[in-house]
Amino acid sequence: MYKNQEHQLIMPDDFFLPFGGVLNKEDRWVILAQIIPWWKVEEHYAATFKKATAKGTKPFSARLALGALIIQQRQGTSDRETVLQITENPYMQYFLGLPAFQQRPPFHHSMMTRFRKRLKKRDINQINEWLVLQDQKATQAAEGADQENEHNDHQDPKPPIDSTRKTNTPAPSSAKEQKESENKGKLLLDATCTPADIAYPTDVSLLDQTRRKLEMIIDVLYQPLRKRMRIKPRTYRKKAHRAYLSIAKQRRPGAVKRRKAVKQQLDFVKRDLKTIEKLATKTPLTQLPADLYRYLLVAHECYRQQDWMYRHHEDRIDDRIVSLSQPHVRPIVRGKARARVEFGAKVAISLVNGDALIEELSWDNFNEGTTLQTSVETYRRHYGFYPEAVLADTLYRNRKNLNYCKLHHIRLSGPRLGRKPKDKQVQKTERQTDRRDFKGRIPIEGKFGEGKRRFGLNRIRTMLRESSETAIALKFLVMNLERRLRASLRFFCFFRNIRSLFFVHSMT
Repeated sequence: MYKNQEHQLIMPDDFFLPFGGVLNKEDRWVILAQIIPWWKVEEHYAATFKKATAKGTKPFSARLALGALIIQQRQGTSDRETVLQITENPYMQYFLGLPAFQQRPPFHHSMMTRFRKRLKKRDINQINEWLVLQDQKATQAAEGADQENEHNDHQDPKPPIDSTRKTNTPAPSSAKEQKESENKGKLLLDATCTPADIAYPTDVSLLDQTRRKLEMIIDVLYQPLRKRMRIKPRTYRKKAHRAYLSIAKQRRPGAVKRRKAVKQQLDFVKRDLKTIEKLATKTPLTQLPADLYRYLLVAHECYRQQDWMYRHHEDRIDDRIVSLSQPHVRPIVRGKARARVEFGAKVAISLVNGDALIEELSWDNFNEGTTLQTSVETYRRHYGFYPEAVLADTLYRNRKNLNYCKLHHIRLSGPRLGRKPKDKQVQKTERQTDRRDFKGRIPIEGKFGEGKRRFGLNRIRTMLRESSETAIALKFLVMNLERRLRASLRFFCFFRNIRSLFFVHSMT
């Protein structure tokens, strides 16, 4: 059974170092440890475990699990390399909540997969939301205190109250209600694709991979039947491999050659599937390892899709499989200059004051314009008011979104529908507003660039569907943490410079 850890944060001076000295309080890992709300993560993490007591090893703490995943995404390392860096670095061990430096690894590298399975996408999104709202509440509290002090300084003395005088005038609305009725801030919306770590799929290469997996399954099913069946079922694997290489080695084969190669591979795959069906009557499929049985199910669906596209002369089909090892990956048509089609998950995010939150994540293609109303309502739930403007591309400017924004007095970026106004001054003002809104969308494009160039959002290396979703959510969490870390480091540098100037001035 999981046991909650103490909510008290270990200070850098209390972290024991066997070789002497103390940790630097201005180190990046020390600062990050103070930014994350660990006590909330601990309570949320404990709720995911079963209440019944079970025998076995004691579960790792939420701080160690989440901290290890953050270190991996921030450093861009593999599971083995992440554990090695944690073992060598005392600051990383402090970030994980360990009380002292230890030279042995705190956990085996295989536990990283379990951490990704335990902390799902919704859990990481919830932690990211807590992190964003934590700073927002602090900012609102500071602004409220300043306004209250300013109001008290300029407040006139109250006049004496006449108890004999009665008025029926309604009481003025509270300042809180007036504040909530105003629209404030800007909401940036956009979507991108997070490509998976797979080779560019083609029909011939995909069928060749399917054939090779089916041949492995035939070998496993024939193994216990060697004494009863002296002749092994023919697979023609050498002939099929030569047929594949004859088309794969050509730089630009024509459409006729590609179609002929697809037909050949379809015949080989069909023959292997029939052989497996015959062998299954003598050797149950339960003899197959779990991974091969999964490949067999994917191979059946892959053959069905490829055969349908070949017979109907089509190039697309719903829920098309593009990878046998990751059958959840789908082709996402983006129309970019570098690649017209990308293979991975599509992510729609919102950006407010530099903080990114995932609005929708799906392996199937979707219209990001459908997420606008949900994103605006989430903005209102977080901050207590609607945004003044929503900056998004033209895909978000449909009739429903335009009417919704007009109802709540929200300006949606982009040219308005209908004829242009005749007044030249109004036209100039609208062009300036559109140009300003277009430049205002630069931060969200830069956020995608930061994620893809710095934090590996351009290639998701995890294999499982749930693990990939967790990895994508972690990358946006790490980007928000990185923004706060940069602000904290700038504050420490400014404070250090002021202190040095004060020391020099006192000496002179």
